Amino acid sequence: MGGTPSLPQVPLTTDRVVLVTGGNTGIGYETSKWIAMMGARVIIACRSEERAKNAIEKMQKEFEEEKAKGTAGICSKERLDVEFMALDLASLNSVENFIETFKSKETKLHLLLCNAGIAMHPLEYTEDGFEIMFQVNYLGHFLLVTKLLPIMLDSGEDCRIVLVSSEAYLTSSFDLEKAQGKHHTKENFKRLQYYGNSKLYQIMQMYCLNRRLQKTNVTVNSIHPGIVDTEINRSFSDLGMWKVFFQISKLIGKTKNPFEGAKTLINAAVNPDFKDTRDAYYSDMRIQQANSLARNQEKQEALWKYSLDCLQKYLKPEDIDKIEKL
Repeated sequence: MGGTPSLPQVPLTTDRVVLVTGGNTGIGYETSKWIAMMGARVIIACRSEERAKNAIEKMQKEFEEEKAKGTAGICSKERLDVEFMALDLASLNSVENFIETFKSKETKLHLLLCNAGIAMHPLEYTEDGFEIMFQVNYLGHFLLVTKLLPIMLDSGEDCRIVLVSSEAYLTSSFDLEKAQGKHHTKENFKRLQYYGNSKLYQIMQMYCLNRRLQKTNVTVNSIHPGIVDTEINRSFSDLGMWKVFFQISKLIGKTKNPFEGAKTLINAAVNPDFKDTRDAYYSDMRIQQANSLARNQEKQEALWKYSLDCLQKYLKPEDIDKIEKL
């Protein structure tokens, strides 16, 4: 693709339905834009309708610029097929409402890109009583995936779920009794560790899902986009050592802009070479082995059970059976 190194040239049609959480900003924005420019229909799921509409108009303008440059691999349609649906992962009621809205409008879903997240957030609890990084980064997406899987299973071949994790998972610990940080105060809350925990859980979820989806058309993978200069960094601007680390990374060229960070996600989502790939953890577009903690099957299944317990209000036995009895 001219001017877009490392992006696959994949013609997509508007009957290819793509859902991107947090698709209005950062790597989610770039991913939504480029997949839409390949021809797919993209649904941006985020909190702010105004910000989503502004993002969509910006995408359209940049699409027209790419067409004027003669960029290879993009579609020839007049307008991108991108729309907004409201989703606040910090509210499980919002997730449930989103799912009902989606089901009322859509009969297919081919790509589910779980990208939205927050990082290094101070200790805070959602309206549902969960530590906010646990819910926004992991549990809200867990509910979303579980409820939308039946649609994906009926959407034809090569349906993919990609969970945007982070190498911060390497800072994690696994103790579900402390998963909500109740033993911490705001002053001694370990923000990096709990962010890392939420990213570990996403990788573990990947393994749990693939065990259940082995004989189906749906694959699940996870990615680390790199150190990307995006809005997610706003949550740790007050953490002195991390602010310094980030600035040094920028100075020595180790940080990426959102487009560079999106390349790994876009490839995992649409590259034909990755069809039927499962349990892959991509970092800089290369498959790496997750660490032994993330690969621990006993702990993975303990997390699965814990997550189902957390979502008892929202997941009926038949919802769970649709996955467990495949």
